[in-house]
Order: sequence, then structure tokens, then C-alpha cells
Amino acid sequence: MRVVVPFAPERPKTRLAPVLDEAGRVAFARTMLDDVLSVLSTLDRERGVPVDPLVLSTASVDCGAPVTVDDRQLTEAVNDYLPTSDGDDPVAVVMADLALVTPAALEGLFEPDADVVIAPGRGGGTNALVVRDPDFRVDYHGASVRDHRDIAREAGLSVAHVDSFRLATDVDEPADLVEVLLHGTGEAATWLREAGFSVVATDGRVDVERNSG
Repeated sequence: MRVVVPFAPERPKTRLAPVLDEAGRVAFARTMLDDVLSVLSTLDRERGVPVDPLVLSTASVDCGAPVTVDDRQLTEAVNDYLPTSDGDDPVAVVMADLALVTPAALEGLFEPDADVVIAPGRGGGTNALVVRDPDFRVDYHGASVRDHRDIAREAGLSVAHVDSFRLATDVDEPADLVEVLLHGTGEAATWLREAGFSVVATDGRVDVERNSG
């Protein structure tokens, strides 16, 4: 299965600016990408799930996987890599900021035998999907998970939804770092700890703090 991993290395994760400067955001985004690619490698090498990763990047990046530079908007760029005719191999699209992703989570994404498999993100996004039918095209504008359901339904395609905490958790806001620190098993969690971040519980709420020393 071809797996497309979209990645934007320039000025990434701007909503993390309250807790990370630009250099930190660049390094953290790259670490999350490396975690996603490591999980894909584990699937192929250790679990016998054949995957063919491609990083679809808005600028050149050296990441140990094939990279195609495409500076178009996400929707247009991804659509050019989806199946175009019957018999084409399925294509998965996995976002590069899924810091909690594991081999088991991606196996759960690849398993359903539907024309389109969707892993919703929190807030209405689409964090990962598998496309097996050439009549489907993505639309990442707005509430994309709703749009993707509508696109599949209008094309008469079967749809499966994957209910996965690990695939639903993308990292955009400072509050998302709590999930990485509590549940992350890859280098992103290690990176945050080494950068001084830790989990704190106050007044019944869980948050992150950073030791600047």
C-alpha cells in the first residue's frame, strides 16, 4: 500500500507558539514526522504489512524516506496521488503530526475492506484515510470528515470509520502536548521531556508546564 504523509516544514505548528519558539516548533514537527515514518517502517519490517511511504512535502526535507516536493494546497497535492483507475493499489494518507500513532493503530486503519476508510480527528478533521476507489477525491477544507463522508456517499462508495484515540489525536494546540506526554511511545514524547515539558494536575485539570531551567 502506498502511504502518503503530507508535511509542511516551513513555519509549522504556529498554534504552539505560546509554548515553543519557531526553532522548537520546526524540531518538534520533524520529530513527529520521524515517529510516523518509524511506525510505517515497523509495519513493513516486523509485522509483514507491506507499505510504501512517500513524504509529500512543501519543501525539501531529508527524512530517510522518498520525498516529493509539492507546494500546492493540501487537497490538490494529495488528490494527485490517489488511485486513478480500477486495479490501482490503495493509497493511505496519514498526517505527519500523529504523535501517538502505533503499528497497531495503523493496522486498524488498513484492515477494513471498504472503498474509503476514514479515521476522524478531533474537531471535524480527517487525520488518516485509505482510498481504494478512483472515484473518491479528498477535500481538506472545513469540516473535512463530514465532507469526505458526503463525497463517498455521492459516489456510491462504501465507507468504514476507524474509532481510534491514537489516530484521532493530532498535535496542534499546547493542550495536545498533554496527550503526547501521557500516551506517546515515540521520540516526540522524549523530545518534549528533554525540552523541559511535564504534566501537572491542578484543580482537577491536567496541563503541561515547562521548566525553563
